[in-house]
Amino acid sequence: MPDPMPPTPGVAPVLVDDRSPVRRHALGDVLTRTAARAPDRTAIVWQGRRETYGEYNAVVNRVAHAVAERGVRQGTRVAVLSHNCREFLIAYFALAKLGAISVPINFMLGAEEVAFILRHSGAEGMIVEAELGAVATEALHQAGRAELPGLRGWIGPAAAPSGWDAFGDWESNGDDGEPGVAVGDDDPVQLMYTSGTEARPKGVVLSSRSLLWQYAACIIDGEMAPDDVEVHALPFYHCAALHVFFSPNVYLGAANVVLPRPDPGMILRTIESERANRLFCPPTVWISLLRQPDLERYDLSSLTKGYYGAAPMPVEILHELAKRLPQVRLWNFYGQTEMAPLATVLRPHEQLPRAGSAGIACLNVETRVVDEEDRTLPRGEVGEIVHRSPHATLGYWNDEEKTAELFRNGWLHTGDLGVMDADGYLTIVDRKKDMIKTGGENVSSREVEEVIFQHPDVAEVAVFGVPHEHWIEAVTAAVVLRPGAVATPAELIAHARGKLAGYKVPKLVVIVHDLPRNPSGKILKRTLREQFAKDGSRS
Repeated sequence: MPDPMPPTPGVAPVLVDDRSPVRRHALGDVLTRTAARAPDRTAIVWQGRRETYGEYNAVVNRVAHAVAERGVRQGTRVAVLSHNCREFLIAYFALAKLGAISVPINFMLGAEEVAFILRHSGAEGMIVEAELGAVATEALHQAGRAELPGLRGWIGPAAAPSGWDAFGDWESNGDDGEPGVAVGDDDPVQLMYTSGTEARPKGVVLSSRSLLWQYAACIIDGEMAPDDVEVHALPFYHCAALHVFFSPNVYLGAANVVLPRPDPGMILRTIESERANRLFCPPTVWISLLRQPDLERYDLSSLTKGYYGAAPMPVEILHELAKRLPQVRLWNFYGQTEMAPLATVLRPHEQLPRAGSAGIACLNVETRVVDEEDRTLPRGEVGEIVHRSPHATLGYWNDEEKTAELFRNGWLHTGDLGVMDADGYLTIVDRKKDMIKTGGENVSSREVEEVIFQHPDVAEVAVFGVPHEHWIEAVTAAVVLRPGAVATPAELIAHARGKLAGYKVPKLVVIVHDLPRNPSGKILKRTLREQFAKDGSRS
């Protein structure tokens, strides 16, 4: 072993860890430093209310002190169940500054699904929007946490119910100084539950290091800038909206115009009134914008940067966007929650020449396509997509086995199948673990199958995605009935609707005599996708 490097002459060797205030760069520090650098820049616009970065940082600090007084400490898991709103974004950074672990929950989930996340994460606190109060209350009951001893915050104009604190009280009172908690760069700061490829979602643990390296990639590869004005219409419980767009804007000091939902008319009006220059939407929403009958009457000349992800953009839509919104340059961002989430990027000048591609590895990411033994495949061969990057998650919450599988042989295994061309451009071919992406949301085929299996008339079921002009993929179920059974597709859809979030419910159910299988008995879902590929329009 070679001798260690001698110390620099005249400089005493000093070792400090990542909690040292001298070198620390944790998630909460992003807002603190932007507020110090650009206190008068607009941070958030929400329902006509405008807050500067100085004001945003101060209210975040007040909420951080308030929740700390109620027992939230470093490592405390706090679930947040809310639609897009200003309070969600305050809670997000307040918890980060304390080193607590925020657990955003998909507001479309039912009580049983929310209860699973509460139990699995070991949430010791919960912040709930009033509109979702009934779901939260039932979920707490099902999780055996009806008398949750920790933090209970209520977002809403009406008075908080008994046992809950009004979020407004937290933000209007108290100390607006920095909390001063020593949060390490690799301490967990967020637990995001994937929609997964299995029956139950997995909790992806993200650290400040994962997130901030990813923000740098988003900013540089996405050509983001401090003077950007972005409209945020997609839900913040999802890592794309929160970590690819909102948080990098906070890093830069850019303006964030927040909408409660991706309503096409609302998006167009907001772009015009705020002179916004940036917008992220999955292809389904871009298609909805193009289908607005009064699109041409809006002044969208300020919109120059557009982003999409979650699914490839249909080629005909790329052509239509280029014709009707010629000033908009488009980026395709591909990734997954485990990568915080950005992994590859297809840039504006590549959209039409390489339509359908996910692009090349972004800054800070190394991407390969490998075989079943994790050997790198030659260009042009299909295999599993793997990455190495500081973006990578710390692992899955309370699941050492799946974490080891994710990171085997020193690479993060995505479960997606892809092919890389001679120039290194990646195309997603299939999903190794049968995940369906519908309207930008991930749906586990196995989860839907298990629900349909609960119907007494069902003998076998296979759930898969088929192309759809609006949803990109429509959740589809091929069902074999028991002998003598008479269940109809409508009945099976109604059965699923009573147990699943709306976006997970099959949009098309077909009754079949049998399911295609390979010699070992495995159901051939690729065959089913091909067989029913043209039926998505019937859903």
